[in-house]
Amino acid sequence: MTGTIDHDIAAPQAAAGPHPVDRHVGLHIRMRRKALGVSQEKLAEALGLTFQQVQKYERGTNRVSASKLYEIARALQTTVGFFYEGLEDDATGAAQGFLGSNTQDFLLTPEGMELASVFPKIRRAGLRRKVLELVRAMAELEAEERRGALSLLTS
Repeated sequence: MTGTIDHDIAAPQAAAGPHPVDRHVGLHIRMRRKALGVSQEKLAEALGLTFQQVQKYERGTNRVSASKLYEIARALQTTVGFFYEGLEDDATGAAQGFLGSNTQDFLLTPEGMELASVFPKIRRAGLRRKVLELVRAMAELEAEERRGALSLLTS
């Protein structure tokens, strides 16, 4: 039927927090800004905003209007399309984006961005594997500690 909107697409988001597409766009703003070595303050100044507003855009907390995204693209010397790269075409894939939400959460932290930028500089595959094993072991240790704390609470 023409002139109608698919109910699944038009339905309001059930989950709390930023919409995944807003997070995706924000992550791309952050990655491009970091790649150019531009601070949040400098980008904000170029856009006539506060750096807090840029932070909110990057986290996906605030949606970026079409006109503001155009200004951001110009300030960061890229196209508007860059910010949408990696989104899948289907409705369920678009909600998740090119990265899982855990990966997006990771890349939105200063440590995550830094680790993502320096890890590829480790050229020796064996050393990269050891770093990965260390991080995996640390994550497993924290998960075990959380499970232990949870079991104490439920007993």
